[in-house]
Amino acid sequence: MTRLAVMGVGRIGGEVASLATLMGLADELVLYDQDPTFLRAQVLDISHTGLPVFLSTDPSDIKDADICVFAAGLPRNPDIKTRADLLAANLPVVRACAGLLDGFSGILVTVTNPMDINNYLLHRLTGLPRERCIGFGGQLDSARFALALHRRGLNGPAAVLGEHGEHQVPVFSRLKRPIEENLRLEILQELQGSSMDVIKGKGGTVFGPAYHIITLLKMLLSGTKETIPCSAVLKGEYQLSDCSLGVPARIGTDGIREIVTWDLDRWEQEKMADAGAFVRNLCRTVVP
Repeated sequence: MTRLAVMGVGRIGGEVASLATLMGLADELVLYDQDPTFLRAQVLDISHTGLPVFLSTDPSDIKDADICVFAAGLPRNPDIKTRADLLAANLPVVRACAGLLDGFSGILVTVTNPMDINNYLLHRLTGLPRERCIGFGGQLDSARFALALHRRGLNGPAAVLGEHGEHQVPVFSRLKRPIEENLRLEILQELQGSSMDVIKGKGGTVFGPAYHIITLLKMLLSGTKETIPCSAVLKGEYQLSDCSLGVPARIGTDGIREIVTWDLDRWEQEKMADAGAFVRNLCRTVVP
């Protein structure tokens, strides 16, 4: 029996709950949202599939979940330029939801932006081991990177590390041929604005994030031990500490089994250091 909790069942959280039901990933769903009318509507909508899934809206059931997806809070809109700009708005939501995780010993997947800072803060507030705190974003950024490379006729593994935001770090050194700096910067700028194109057109991203979150949940439940980019709490890896940042991580049924060390080139190392400094400074504003 697998119990999945989703905190915040709006665009992305609701889609994740729906897909988890349709794909049979969970036998039990615990859904939480600050809007009780909206929450009831989401529960009814899922129940109308007729699929045999147990649905609960009791927050006390969250602590017994195997996996909890944290997607509560304010999403980006066209007036919010960067994910980091959401920190002040979503900080009260993070602190409130952390209280509902008292006694939770499963795996926490943080989606709410600014994701890296929120993942680190939830690690500190809940006391969950860092291996059980996974920040989502690297898979989505990497998929966008793969599209940008394909449009330019470039091949090779596409991976994005660093912050899930303006300080993301596309890894060019693992491609099949060297990429000059001007092209690197051109692609980086394209990646930085890729989500805003969706937000301006339809109000927010849904399909891409939900698909990759479901993929992550399948990895956690099946124990495939695949290596993916995700945000992990660092203690010296990549010469960074006191923050959560996108790194290659091997995923298993117990969460992050290993943070994998890649040999980055100088450009990537400098971008990673910049990303670490940016995220660490924000983490220090919310964690004493």
